[in-house]
Amino acid sequence: MMDVGTILASLRAKALSDPEVYGRLMATRDDKEPLEAFCKCARGLGFELYEMDLLSAGEEMYAQMKRSVNGGGENSPMLDGEDDYYEQFFADLERENEKPRC
Repeated sequence: MMDVGTILASLRAKALSDPEVYGRLMATRDDKEPLEAFCKCARGLGFELYEMDLLSAGEEMYAQMKRSVNGGGENSPMLDGEDDYYEQFFADLERENEKPRC
């Protein structure tokens, strides 16, 4: 099974190469439960992704970063958005989609 980062990178690549996939993923943001809709859409596209996987991966990565800086004390500054793989996925997807393609 792929890790969450690999799944999101593959999903982003698929969305950038297929406008229909891009539209389907973007539409999940308007759902009453956007994270659930996003993961369901990802699974429908063949990516085994669940809400808890996404949430725990972001928290785990952020905890590792905190431990690696300044001794990992609780006074470490929060890195805005660094613990939220879901929001970061869409920010990256939108930024990449705006780039001109040759």
